[in-house]
Amino acid sequence: MTRFSHQGQRIPRRFLHLRLALAVLALWPLFGTHALASSGEKPARKLRLVILGDSLSAGFGVERELAYPALLQRKIDHEGRIACEVVNAGVSGDTSGAGLRRTDWVLRGGVDLFILELGGNDGLRGIPPTATKSNLQGIIDKVRKSNSHAQILIAGMRMPASVGKEYEAEFAAIFPDLAKSNGTSLIPFLLEGVAGDPKLNLPDMIHPTREGHVIIAETVWKHLKPLLAVVQNTRDGHGVGPTSP
Repeated sequence: MTRFSHQGQRIPRRFLHLRLALAVLALWPLFGTHALASSGEKPARKLRLVILGDSLSAGFGVERELAYPALLQRKIDHEGRIACEVVNAGVSGDTSGAGLRRTDWVLRGGVDLFILELGGNDGLRGIPPTATKSNLQGIIDKVRKSNSHAQILIAGMRMPASVGKEYEAEFAAIFPDLAKSNGTSLIPFLLEGVAGDPKLNLPDMIHPTREGHVIIAETVWKHLKPLLAVVQNTRDGHGVGPTSP
């Protein structure tokens, strides 16, 4: 049936309906944008997890995508509950002092969660534990200044007995002391189940193999998973949950 005409040509009604539908679809993005603006809704941004570390985080001796930070990203994505970007700021050879000097740059993109994995190279170089502790505290202070609600997870490290009992004890105490004084979470020993095992370390017996990184990722994940929930609840307005060493 034809009831309308344009320049003398009669147009079937079904074609007019089609034109109307196409016009509505073309204008829909404008209406949708206006509706979001009117309601005040904004797309939720991804959380940002920054890992400041040395060669253990950088994945020395293995492909970077097989190092524990990349494995953590896969775990987070697999969970599918929280959108979070893992930023691997690991640099081989870094000491706590070097990490402190680049902390501001690392935090430029923002931070919601922070894993502090530094100090191992300090111990291997015999740097006084008091200096290492001071540098790590400086890093924590910078993170808190960047985001007072950021959740911080300190990765504890240990030195072999060959460094001497006194140094070994002073070094090991750095990490739980910092966690306690700053109210952060703590991984007692990052290399638990990996250190000293030839099957899980490269020939240097310092850096983990890909299999070693799998175990490290599991160790970190046990402590990280609840912190992700805390940050998500904080952002959603449900309050801040407690953290404990």
